[in-house]
Amino acid sequence: MNYKRFPLGALWTNGYLFWDDESHEAFFIDPGGKTRDVQKFLKEHDLKLTMILLTHGHIDHIAGIHELVPYVHDNIYIGEKDAAMLRKPSTQLQELLGVHCEGINEFHEVNEGREIDFPGYKIKVMETPGHTEGSVCYIITDKENHSLLISGDTLFAQSVGRTDLEGGDEIKLEASLRRLDTLKPGLHVLPGHGPDTSIGEERELNPYWPR
Repeated sequence: MNYKRFPLGALWTNGYLFWDDESHEAFFIDPGGKTRDVQKFLKEHDLKLTMILLTHGHIDHIAGIHELVPYVHDNIYIGEKDAAMLRKPSTQLQELLGVHCEGINEFHEVNEGREIDFPGYKIKVMETPGHTEGSVCYIITDKENHSLLISGDTLFAQSVGRTDLEGGDEIKLEASLRRLDTLKPGLHVLPGHGPDTSIGEERELNPYWPR
């Protein structure tokens, strides 16, 4: 599975670039800040960016999206219940982080169980509200049947996303963690901030994990 992490923006949000060796097509997850390094990598490796996935609508995960829209046009996906946040980004969070981001209106809304086909990959949407109402995780599987989980701000290494911002709900987040607990322990997890982890590690070490 080909992917590269790009820490972006004021909070060093983990953005992830995935690509297929045969088609040279690529998709990017959560462009949270200036994407100059992403665009440089695309050019150096002769990759064509054709899709953007968003785990949720907070400004630190969408702030760089306008720089990539010319590549993908409307081929952008976000959880249905966070769509309003993409159309009109939170002014409160923009002021808090000192960034400015105009909303966009051309994109696709996704919900539970949606499968997105991409050259070399299958991507399945898992609704995991709690950090925001429309937070989603993506289970990405390559053609060799290797899978990993993009968890956004639902799950971090030995932590979880905060629930005191717009759309947050502690009870819903706990329910989402219980859903993640049904996944295989060896499933690799790429979170929205911080280092990689796995479902098994979080089951054992995360103090917020449902017992």
